[in-house]
Amino acid sequence: MSATTAYVEHTAFFVRDIVPLIDFFAEVLGMGVTKLDGDPSAPSQVWLQGGIQLIAAPDFAGPEGRFGHLGIVCKDVPAAIAAARARGAVSTAKGDHWLLLENGILLELLPEKNNAVEIIRSLDPRI
Repeated sequence: MSATTAYVEHTAFFVRDIVPLIDFFAEVLGMGVTKLDGDPSAPSQVWLQGGIQLIAAPDFAGPEGRFGHLGIVCKDVPAAIAAARARGAVSTAKGDHWLLLENGILLELLPEKNNAVEIIRSLDPRI
């Protein structure tokens, strides 16, 4: 039995040039900005409709789109934290709900609102 149920609410990526990607997702996929940090003409990060977060990292030298973290909405965040820690995850300086897995994947566990987990999981288009 699982500690809780959840869904991926957003996936964060570090990108060198954030503005062209904001335009791409808006113009190609209709994914407008829902939240923005910093100057709108050169934001430090943005959240887009549909679950994508872009984090500006202009000096990053690796391939574009380096993975940042998974934002996961949980029915029971404390239960998920306890179960994750029992499997070797550790909280980070960002808070108890930010968990680093042994393989390097970073999770941000978020509390659900309005029965979101059940609703979103019932909408899986592959079923």
